[in-house]
Amino acid sequence: MVDRRARDLELLDSLDRHQGVAFRGEVWRIVRAGRDVLQGYPAGARWDPGRFDVLYTALERDGALAEIHFHLTRQPVFPSKLQSVLHRLSVSTRRTLKLADLGAIAELGVSADAYQSLDYAATQAIGDAAYFLGFDGILAPSARWPCQNLILFTDRLGPGDLEVVDGEPVDWAAWRAARRPDR
Repeated sequence: MVDRRARDLELLDSLDRHQGVAFRGEVWRIVRAGRDVLQGYPAGARWDPGRFDVLYTALERDGALAEIHFHLTRQPVFPSKLQSVLHRLSVSTRRTLKLADLGAIAELGVSADAYQSLDYAATQAIGDAAYFLGFDGILAPSARWPCQNLILFTDRLGPGDLEVVDGEPVDWAAWRAARRPDR
């Protein structure tokens, strides 16, 4: 299928000025038990419009937990039987769009308030443009934890660029209890 949507030329020009950075390191990713942690999918989330496969990861363990916990708490009842697994991955990228902070994102037309919201239209347009321009992912601040997230465009990664280091079951009740303000 050919994508025939017009892209914002100013946004393309702005992103095209970024050369991209290489990233080598470890990241964290949570999936439901039994799901392949390395399989991307078109999530239609903050940085992808649902037209290409991505993996959402965080550079900090608690960052990955906070991102998923936020979405789980949006359900009417927190899923008590959900079995999640937190994985540590080794990643190598070659040309990742680095948006270092909220200021860099604001320069692309996304306010801090909008970034915290669930209105993903502007960030999805950035992700789509980055993908179109050949970046292999986006390194950007987490909206839920003081750390960076690495969003990977899976079809841009080569063999050996993404490997599972280890994994552990998530105890959501223990994680929530450890973050209570009275502790």
